[in-house]
Formats: sequence, C-alpha cells, structure tokens
Amino acid sequence: MKNENTIKLYFIWLLLLMFTSIGCTTKNSNTVADEWSQVDIILKRIITPSFPDKDFHITSYGAKGDGITDCTEAFKIAIEDCAKNGGGKVVVPQGTFLTGAIHLKSNVNIHITEKAIVKFSDDKNKYLPLVFSRWEGVECMNYSSFIYAYGQENIAITGKGLLDGQGSNENWWSWKGNKEDGWSEGMPNQKDGRKKLFEMAENNIPPEQRMMGDGYYLRPNFVHFYKSKNILIEGVTFKNSPMWFINPVLCENVSVIGVTVEGLGPNNDGCNPESSKYVLIKDSFFNTGDDCIAIKSGRNNDGRRINIPSENIVIQNCKMKEGHGGVVIGSEISGGVKNVFAENCLMNSPNLDRAIRIKTNSVRGGTIENLFVRNIEVGEVKEAVLTINFFYEEGDGGEFTPSVKNVVLENVTSNKSSYALLIRAYDRSPVTGLKILNCKFRNVKDGNIIENVKSPIIEAVQINDKELILK
Repeated sequence: MKNENTIKLYFIWLLLLMFTSIGCTTKNSNTVADEWSQVDIILKRIITPSFPDKDFHITSYGAKGDGITDCTEAFKIAIEDCAKNGGGKVVVPQGTFLTGAIHLKSNVNIHITEKAIVKFSDDKNKYLPLVFSRWEGVECMNYSSFIYAYGQENIAITGKGLLDGQGSNENWWSWKGNKEDGWSEGMPNQKDGRKKLFEMAENNIPPEQRMMGDGYYLRPNFVHFYKSKNILIEGVTFKNSPMWFINPVLCENVSVIGVTVEGLGPNNDGCNPESSKYVLIKDSFFNTGDDCIAIKSGRNNDGRRINIPSENIVIQNCKMKEGHGGVVIGSEISGGVKNVFAENCLMNSPNLDRAIRIKTNSVRGGTIENLFVRNIEVGEVKEAVLTINFFYEEGDGGEFTPSVKNVVLENVTSNKSSYALLIRAYDRSPVTGLKILNCKFRNVKDGNIIENVKSPIIEAVQINDKELILK
C-alpha cells in the first residue's frame, strides 16, 4: 500500500512537472504571438491612395523620349494640370526622358510604364531652388530631391519602368569626399558643409535659415516626401541615387511595394522611413551601398527638438543583397523607434555586413522598443546576424543615454557569419526584453559578443549545431 501511494505521488509529480514546463513554453510563445497580432491592426490603418481614371501623358506637354531633350518643364506642367483637374495618372510612355527635379502634388500618380526610363540630369542647377529637407536627420534648405513632395496627400510613383539617378564616381558620389567614390585632392566635398549644418542644428538656428545647396555639396536623396500622407511607391526600379533612395519624413500611411533598388554608391540606403508612422515595405529587392532598410527619427539636438518617433512599421517578403545591414534601426535615432515587425525576408551576400542592426550612442540617444523579427533566412553576412551597438561613431561621448528594449528574433536561420549575436550596450543601460527563440546559426566563426544584456530569454537556439546557453 505504501509503495502504491509512493508510485501515485511520483506520477502526479511528473504530470505537474510536465504541465509546468508546457505552461512556461506556451507563455513565451503566446506573448510573441500576441505582439504579432498587432500587424493586422497596423495594416488596416495603412491607406493606399486611389486616383481618378484620367491619364495625362507627358508627351502631350512637350516631353520627348530621346534621352537628350530636357523634359523638366513638361513634367511640371503635366503634374500641375493633373492636380488642377482633380488628379489622376501622369503617364511616362516608352522612351528615355531626361529631367531635373519632379515635384508631386496631391492626387497625382506618376506612372512609369514598363519600357520607360526617367533619367535625372547631372546638372545640379536642375535641383534648385532649395527646398525644405531633412539631411542625415537634420532639417535645412537644400537641393531638391529628384522626386519631392511637401505637405501633399494621395501621391504615388507606380509602374514597371526605370528611374535612373545617374549617380557615379563622376556624378554626385565624389561629394562624399572618399577616394573610392571618385574624390581626389583639390575636389569639393561635403565635409565642411556637413559640419556647418550640424553646428547650426546644435545652436538652434531655425531650419529655414540653414541655407545649404550650392557650395556645400550635400547630396540630395532620390525620393524625399515631407509631411505627406497616403503614399504609394510600387513596381518601379530605382538605380544609382546621389544618396539615400526612398526617404519619407514625418509621413503617414506609406506603402513601398514590389520595388527594386540598385545602387552601390556612398550612403545609398534603400528605404529610410524617418519619424513616420504606419509604413509597409513589402515584396521588394535591395542591393545597396549602405543599409537596405534603415528606420530613423532625426539626429541629435534636431531630432530631439521635433521628437517624433518612427512607429508601426511592417516589413514583409523582402530580399536584401549587398549593404551595411538588412533591417536597420539608426543611427539618426534621437526621436526613437517603436513597433517594427519584419518577417519572411531573405538576406544573403558576402558583402552584406549584418542582417538585423541597431546603431546608436549617447550623442544620438533615443528609445528603441518593440522590434519583432521572424522567419528570416540569412545565407551569409560578414559580421553578425544580430548587432546592437551603443558605441556607433562618437561612442559614449554624450549626455543622452539610449535605451533598447523588447527585441525578439524567432525562427531565424543563418548559414555563415563571424558572429551570431554582437551586442554592446552600456552598464547603465542594458538591453532588456531580448528573446531569441527557435533559431539556428551555422558556420559561426567567432561565437558571440554579448555585453550588458539583462535577463535574456534563449529557447531552442543552436550555434554550430550546439545549444546556446547564456549564463
């Protein structure tokens, strides 16, 4: 009888142990699943624009697709006529159309047909007069981006054609001031202009008085939409930007779908939502000279002055080839970032430095919270699958301690990297809420660097076919 009772108690203890274990696993799983349920809510809030069924062909306004005729005025008049008549589609037909800056207006969809090429002039005067911009996270008056909008609503760039920025070592890129980008001693570069702009921002000079442009050599972005909403960029191919490719700033309801971004020049970031909310980046390909997707919110004093985060951003089904990082947050991050979801992406190149990257420091500051990543396949990256770096550029040299919390990687696999996890935070501000779940990192050369992470949760994670246990 005593033995029977002992056996019964033993089985009850086993059952309790099993249910406790299952409950713990389910708790983590359910918590992550609850966070991902926000994606449907975010996507329902993203409003893609619709346009009247009216076409305005740029050739009707004097444009010629010979690659020689300046079509700047034809684009301008066609867009104005379209907007004045209630909106519609400004159509770029087959041919090569040379132009300067294109300024979009509300209710206008500029449609680049499949065999059309829009080639942007190398004449820098074609991007004057100066327009209100954010340059590397700092507001100023600068050269117009190639396609620009300020305070507009319901705007789009669509089609299957090519937008060619003609960036090269002979055009725009040498302004960076690097020999590998075409600069040589005695040539102009951006260094003095960049320094002056940042000093004006730190000294609270009003943005309208920060006059850059001619003589300062601050390269414009390709697409720069400012304080606009209901934006669609779909289907087109972008090639060789002077600097960043797609940069919506202080925008809402932005959809970037099925685009191709090709450019290996300096600072050729692919898509940089900045202080923007409700953004979808989907089914797109990035092969870039800098970060493929970089989420930002303003730099230093200027970012804190505006103090608007990027938030509610969804990245789905994208492919990343070359670049400094696949999905990146920072470094112009002073206004913070929250609620970023990236899933079902492929990242693979010996020239892709990192897959998931957060970069900041105590000069930039910022609170970064709620980054959820799942179902990511990494073929090869140079450095690490996940990098969180509080010592970017200026390092710990400021008064604005950054914060990173709630970073979750789930079902992420990689086949080759130097590190799996490379995390360097501050003693006074450790990373919190880090979860790595059901991940496999193969052919990891140097293991991990993990400095100042508080109570990470690691479940079913393998590095080089061995279970990862953090002590």
